[in-house]
Amino acid sequence: MSSMKDVAVPIVIGLVAGISGGLFGIGGGIIIVPALVAAMGFAQQKAQGTSLFLFTMPVAILGVLEYARRDEVDFPLAGWLALGFVGGSLLGGRLAGQLDSATMQRVFAVFLMAVAVWLFIRAQNG
Repeated sequence: MSSMKDVAVPIVIGLVAGISGGLFGIGGGIIIVPALVAAMGFAQQKAQGTSLFLFTMPVAILGVLEYARRDEVDFPLAGWLALGFVGGSLLGGRLAGQLDSATMQRVFAVFLMAVAVWLFIRAQNG
């Protein structure tokens, strides 16, 4: 990275993802991946790998602490989810390596649309 854009764009992407993560519990897949593809010209797999790197760092700890302060974290359940996440992440990463970038972008877009429709319908049924 050498230009101001090469530094500023990732910081803005990270900031938006951090706010989204703290506010909605999302960020990596929904914010960082599409932003890296669109703004930084990353291939889908490189964007996903870069986003997953953030999970290896304790970047969400401040958000977790804030939710925990209000007793809004189920730590035992989170431990079980993490166990499944580790195995799923390994399998998903292997599968992603077998697909081309255009296919990955289409699959990712369909996934995001399906989640959006599900959330919309669920909110309507209230």
